[in-house]
Amino acid sequence: MTDSQKAALSVIILDKEYRVSCPLSEQAALREAARYLDEKMRSIRLAGKVIGLERIAVMAALNISHELLLSQHQKVSDHADTQHHLELLLGKLDQALAVDTQ
Repeated sequence: MTDSQKAALSVIILDKEYRVSCPLSEQAALREAARYLDEKMRSIRLAGKVIGLERIAVMAALNISHELLLSQHQKVSDHADTQHHLELLLGKLDQALAVDTQ
């Protein structure tokens, strides 16, 4: 079986077993994702404000989507900050080189 072939993987989310087809190379990541989703859904269920598996799943999906978007926005912001610092450094280098050549 090559790494690109798929195999069935069993994951348990909120005490329910799901069989998922997944490339062998992605099984560890899928297990980690399933554990993360299980934690989020358990947290929502324990809070007691949301009842029903479907509603808990939707709330978990919304929370995880929100986390992803915040992370993406932070990454863009970090990139802009890095770009700004690089431009400042390049400006200082240009000034230093200009003074050095005079």
